[in-house]
Amino acid sequence: MLHRNLLPAAWLCCLFAVQIHSCPDNCSRCSGPENDQCEECRAGWTLHKNACVDIDECGTELGNCPPSSYCFNTEGSFECRDCDPACVGCMGSGPARCRKCASGYRLTGSKCLDVDECSDRVLACHGLDEICTNTAGSFRCDCAEGFIRKDSVCEKKQKPYVQEKGLFEDIRDDEVEVLQQMFFGVVLCALATLAAKGDLVYTSVFMGALAAMAGYWLSDRGDRLLDNFLKGR
Repeated sequence: MLHRNLLPAAWLCCLFAVQIHSCPDNCSRCSGPENDQCEECRAGWTLHKNACVDIDECGTELGNCPPSSYCFNTEGSFECRDCDPACVGCMGSGPARCRKCASGYRLTGSKCLDVDECSDRVLACHGLDEICTNTAGSFRCDCAEGFIRKDSVCEKKQKPYVQEKGLFEDIRDDEVEVLQQMFFGVVLCALATLAAKGDLVYTSVFMGALAAMAGYWLSDRGDRLLDNFLKGR
């Protein structure tokens, strides 16, 4: 029974000993838990005065990155990060670390800055109906309002063709009837004026026109009355 009671205590002692002698993260072998007790370092670290110090790969041949990127040191390793769009090759982040300015950029002071082609060039857009719009490292030519691009040329938008209506195209049947009555009224008035002067010819014409007008009006009205009567049935 005694040895069973001693087992938990023994395990606790072992765990305590392991914790005491656990190495720092950058050490692969050590004589104690302190940073200056390292005997061997992990990859990306170097031993200096019993301490593991990070290796700056960017200052060595290890940090070899593609031409369009730069080396960025991290703990125990490094990263290759993209250069700024203004750069052709770079030594670090931002337009101030460019080796050379990219097309559309110009070295201004210590930075590669965008060239405003719309104000820097005379007639950046050759068409008279084009508007220049500056973009990062370049520019574009847009058609002015009321114009559309066709075969690389800005042409004026064509208005949709609308056929013009005739003078009497939208006139209704009841309006036609009113116009007819007005016309006959004018003719009758003219004939009545001439008949009043005692001219028998114009008098007979006036009476005939009056009779024709009355017959037309009565026949048309009669047709309507008959039609309404039949519909009412």
